[in-house]
Amino acid sequence: MLLRRFSSSRTLNATLLSALLLGGTSWSASAGPVLERIKQSGKITLAHRESAIPFAYLDADKRPIGYTMDLCLKVTEAIRKHLALKSITVAYLPVTEFNQVKAIEQDKADLECGSTSNNAERREKVAFTIPHYMTGTRFMVRADSPIADLRGLEGLTLLSSYGTPSLAAVTKANKERLLRINIMQVNDHSQAASMIEKEQADAFAMDDVLLFGVIASRPDPKKLKVVGKYLTLEPLSIVMSKSDPELKAVVDEEMKRLINSREAYAIYERWFTKPIPPRNTALSIPMNYLLRDLWKYPSDQVPE
Repeated sequence: MLLRRFSSSRTLNATLLSALLLGGTSWSASAGPVLERIKQSGKITLAHRESAIPFAYLDADKRPIGYTMDLCLKVTEAIRKHLALKSITVAYLPVTEFNQVKAIEQDKADLECGSTSNNAERREKVAFTIPHYMTGTRFMVRADSPIADLRGLEGLTLLSSYGTPSLAAVTKANKERLLRINIMQVNDHSQAASMIEKEQADAFAMDDVLLFGVIASRPDPKKLKVVGKYLTLEPLSIVMSKSDPELKAVVDEEMKRLINSREAYAIYERWFTKPIPPRNTALSIPMNYLLRDLWKYPSDQVPE
């Protein structure tokens, strides 16, 4: 009798263990909401900017290209392999500084591949991977302008883009230092450059690497220059949904692989030190020490 009870109990325990293992296997095999959407559709949507040289912009054929676009395509391939898809269709969604984060929040795109800063406010809404660039707010002015820093803009007109950390930083500094700067918001970088060239404004505040990109794309780059010390420190990263930790793990792992294999360094060199479209000129921006130091130990933990 005792032997029969023991045998029955052992059989029951084995059945329970088997069920738990099967349940666990089923859970681990199920993808998160974004990965599941990609798996079911066989399509991934990449949000991109149209004039954020050299991160994401349109070439002569209106196709999105750039440094972050190249990184996102590498990440896309990693996602395809993770989901065991034979192929994956890449769709593109143009976004602006007004809606780049919302595109991810509202599931209109799966990855945002532009020049978006990783900060505390945005981390409440979306997730970021390891930074692919470290930059900060400086100022674009006319080449003949005497303006050298924020103080030199006292009483003048300063442009900045809607909803950016640069806009928040100059607005705060203007108020705290009583500079009486007339701050105007613009829709895109090319609009700001045109206004400065036409003397409709005195300066444009934005991440310096983007300013160099804008200047390189102008008909006469010698008309503009970048001045001032860093007003902010901005880590730029690929953006994704907060609702899918598995997606983030795949993206983070691929970014680490790209960095540790030095593929990311080669991609950087292509877009920042060599001639690029549209004018086949080089930005000549070597990798700064901030990014080099961060990439020694790749992490999504960023300085505030």
